[in-house]
Amino acid sequence: MRTTLTLDDSLANQLKKLAHHEGKSFKEIVHQTLLIGLQHDKIPQQQDYQLTAVSLGELRSGVNLEKSLQLADELEDAAILQKLEQRK
Repeated sequence: MRTTLTLDDSLANQLKKLAHHEGKSFKEIVHQTLLIGLQHDKIPQQQDYQLTAVSLGELRSGVNLEKSLQLADELEDAAILQKLEQRK
């Protein structure tokens, strides 16, 4: 079927670049793009991902969660020191 489309300049330029990049004609790229867009509606919608919350245990005494990055740094430093001690 032959038809006339009116495209925004930016869309036409994108399609022309894609046609040049893939070595296909403008007509083939427009056809391919329309098919992909129409098939998109046929793809089943994914269900929301559900997570079950689990307990991570009790808080340690003396741990301030407001300074969690500082705590992570301290724990990492302690782990590095422990590895260095094992190498001696």
